[in-house]
Amino acid sequence: MKNKNLQGFTLLEILLVVAAIGILAGIVILAINPSKQLGDTRNAQRKADVNTILNAVYQYSIDNNGTLPPAITSSSTEICRATSSCGALVNLDVVLLSEKYLTAIPQDPKGGVATATSSGYSISKNVNNRVTITASQAEQGVTITATR
Repeated sequence: MKNKNLQGFTLLEILLVVAAIGILAGIVILAINPSKQLGDTRNAQRKADVNTILNAVYQYSIDNNGTLPPAITSSSTEICRATSSCGALVNLDVVLLSEKYLTAIPQDPKGGVATATSSGYSISKNVNNRVTITASQAEQGVTITATR
């Protein structure tokens, strides 16, 4: 005699539940937008790096009677990460000496144009010796710059 009260799920019911879970997962992933979240995180790191470099330059200036590091020019130039072999890049090794102001020049979190010598950040000064640091690789149309 066959038992007509068999309990369980049919294959169709299981497939419908899996499909519904897949659709909901897709909607959640689109709502979270991981690429935007990662870009925002990298931009936050860039803002911190820009302020770190600017603070180091001004601490150096304070300790040296208002004199800025000699390598800073009026044209926006990429900052060198190395302490030698910088070529046309701005060498801020004076702020790295004895690790008094910085232990290392920060590198852009995404890399990109940043290399072994290039940091991904640019520096310039105006005629009034106001220094501007720029993160040239900022994402999502954001401009990251600090002037002091």
